[in-house]
Amino acid sequence: MFSPKACITSMRLRTLPLSLSGILAGIFVAIANGYENWLAISMLILTTICLQVLTNMSNELGDTLHETDTDDRQGMHYSLQDGTMTIPEMKRLITIFAVLSCVFGTLMIYFSFGSLFCLESIIFFILGICALWAAMHYTLGKNPYGYRGLGDVSVFIFFGLATTGGGYYLCSRDLTYIYIWLLAAAIGCFSVAVLNVNNIRDMKSDARTRMTVAIRLGAYRARMYHTFLITLGWLLMLAYTTITFTSWTSWIYVATLPLFIIHLKIVWTRQDKALDPMLPMLVISTFLMTIFFGVGVLV
Repeated sequence: MFSPKACITSMRLRTLPLSLSGILAGIFVAIANGYENWLAISMLILTTICLQVLTNMSNELGDTLHETDTDDRQGMHYSLQDGTMTIPEMKRLITIFAVLSCVFGTLMIYFSFGSLFCLESIIFFILGICALWAAMHYTLGKNPYGYRGLGDVSVFIFFGLATTGGGYYLCSRDLTYIYIWLLAAAIGCFSVAVLNVNNIRDMKSDARTRMTVAIRLGAYRARMYHTFLITLGWLLMLAYTTITFTSWTSWIYVATLPLFIIHLKIVWTRQDKALDPMLPMLVISTFLMTIFFGVGVLV
């Protein structure tokens, strides 16, 4: 039986604030616009956490099976690589979190729409199946899409558009508020940037078994791409706040901008393992920006 410590290590808890950022952004806007459905919100958060853990564990298993995670990997070493968990144990954990994602996701849809058989519910069931597939096949399977440089597209869709836009709709059932997509795209850009800094760090070890956007671009242009993602994310945030302006408190989140500037400066001056702290730094910076954004729109 796997140890709790090994399980927690493979859950990669430092990534959870990123997946919660998109969900919380959508929830904050829904509440600010007068929509409150706390049962749906609670199930939405639990579903998001389970999907993120499922993603992390599936990625670890996939990288192990494809022999991508070797001793010269620049990032953290997880349970399979350290030998504190076996492949069958990881497969059981993946099954558990896949089931939990389905259970919480079904409850989320029911509490949001009041029925599991209306058109909206069916559409979200389909979206949920897509999210589940994407979570498990980033590195798993014979031809994982993450090994073909398609991870950035998936992250933008599922960590940005789906979490923020979908989260807002599940809480509000409002299709008329089109500005939510500016916010969703901003969170998507920051989420892709987290993946990109991870890929820049691992360029040397990844090159043997997989293709990423960072490898396609090369070290210099991958950093240019990284700068573009964070800059575009901030421009979209500022555009959203300008268009929807109601109070000066809406700008509170701008206080987190220096964290992103420091992050970019370090990304341009470090490489390989020295870049590892930049992943959690960007995750926490995005999460803090989202919390400050929420405070601003709710005050």
